[in-house]
Amino acid sequence: MSSSMEQMYQQVILDHAKSPHGRGFVELAEGHLHGESHQINPTCGDEVTMRVEFDTADPEAPTISRVSWEGQGCSISQASLSVLTDLVTGAPVAESEHLGELFRQLMQSRGKGLDDEREDELGDATVFTGVSQYPARIKCALLGWAALRDTLATSGVLAGPGTASQPSLDHPLSPQSPQENR
Repeated sequence: MSSSMEQMYQQVILDHAKSPHGRGFVELAEGHLHGESHQINPTCGDEVTMRVEFDTADPEAPTISRVSWEGQGCSISQASLSVLTDLVTGAPVAESEHLGELFRQLMQSRGKGLDDEREDELGDATVFTGVSQYPARIKCALLGWAALRDTLATSGVLAGPGTASQPSLDHPLSPQSPQENR
């Protein structure tokens, strides 16, 4: 990756960290399906509590209507949460899961990135390609994605209408299992 590209990526991360999208809890609409997850990265102490509200007007294809979160941590974790919010708000749950898997693959790329098609799907999230070269920072970038996965699993939206699902955070790069679910 060229140094000018690295500088641009670093600037996008800093911009998202300084003015993070989705930060600050919003009141959940009564009667809407929602999920909440609290995640901690024990390596560095970064943490996040994420709330996700779902639109289930089409029970066969629920969408993420709102993402809000509160957390503290390094610029990488905060920027990743901000980019995640932009990517998944308004997206179908299945697409959000797919984007989460692509992001996990990006974090396993060791700085090589993904093919152009998959990187196009990730949009601004590709700025974290350089982070994948630093194993200690990967968990920072994945913190919000683990919280999103947990909210999808614990809300039951992955299992379909009217059923509950257990969290599946057994991915080797997940920061850790949920500490608190409300």
